[in-house]
Amino acid sequence: MPARERILVAMSGGVDSSVAALLLKQQGHDIVGAYMKNWINEDNVIGHCPWMQDIEDARAVADRLGIEFRIVNLMQDYRRLVVDYLLDGYRRGLTPNPDVMCNREMKFGVFLRYAQAEGFAAVATGHYARRLEIKGRARPPGGLLGDRPLPTEAEFQLWEGADKNKDQSYFLALLSQAQLRAARFPIGDLPKPDLRRLAREAGLPNADKKDSQGICFIGEVKMADFLKTYVPEHPGPIIRATDGRVLGEHRGLHYYTIGQRKGIRIPSNTDHEAYVVVGKRAADHALLVAFDGPAAPGLWTSECRVHGLSFIGEPIAKKCRIECRVRYRDPRVAIEFNPSADGTAAITFDQPQRALAPGQIMALYDGERLLGGGVFA
Repeated sequence: MPARERILVAMSGGVDSSVAALLLKQQGHDIVGAYMKNWINEDNVIGHCPWMQDIEDARAVADRLGIEFRIVNLMQDYRRLVVDYLLDGYRRGLTPNPDVMCNREMKFGVFLRYAQAEGFAAVATGHYARRLEIKGRARPPGGLLGDRPLPTEAEFQLWEGADKNKDQSYFLALLSQAQLRAARFPIGDLPKPDLRRLAREAGLPNADKKDSQGICFIGEVKMADFLKTYVPEHPGPIIRATDGRVLGEHRGLHYYTIGQRKGIRIPSNTDHEAYVVVGKRAADHALLVAFDGPAAPGLWTSECRVHGLSFIGEPIAKKCRIECRVRYRDPRVAIEFNPSADGTAAITFDQPQRALAPGQIMALYDGERLLGGGVFA
């Protein structure tokens, strides 16, 4: 049985974070539930933003568990650290990931600092990921991290969730060792069906609530509708990359990402070939397209660079072979990782990867262990 801790549980109103609170209470911890009030759709963005219902659901679970419940207003921080990052990225032609940034900057950033100021030892969430404690020891010479010894204090590692269909380690790729030290992931060893069963057995009122699929803490809002509200449209030509032919006009490059097939609004040819986005040209605001397939220029990538590298443990100091995940639902793939002194790294894929867009997050792995991550240049 782990030592008793005072833990602030980020309760979103969903079943995952509710069971996280349930398990921690059953383990004897002193827990308080808190809803992070980050967004209330004050600008009337089209879409379903169920923050009031989520608060009521989280409060009902806290009442059922007999724990204190708080609402922590972080709206200004969220707008500055996540929404501005999202909008700025799209304005610059990038493909940002607000969920990854929300975890680093909000849940284990602003919210964690609030928790620590209130006397809590840790923050718990409903992520499907596993946190392992490795006692301090000397590292043998060689390996991924060079010849530097491990610190004598415990090191914490982050591993994929046991339920591979629900694993959310990708979204935690930019966490630091200090953040992971203060993080708790109580449901990381549970398959989703078992989690639902535990929720029903405990009489949690949201045991059968549907999982949210929206933007982190914003809700089920279509990204195009969200961008339309905040980013001015800037029309430009749609150009076929193979021969420079103008095929039509788009409303703004921020509505498109590399690899996109739907919503381009240009007809395919008679052989049922579909156009796909293969690039964006800032000089004339051109959207570059080609027929989807192995020959589409710029669609498949064997080499790339990543910047903004972040490691959970010691940084990788020399060239090595590891794995990465280029998107949340994609499988891990083998790569050669070659770091540079400027904080970037050259990546060589064993197999070409499709539709890698600047601004996307690459998560780095050693098997099931998450090493860290970076941003596609």
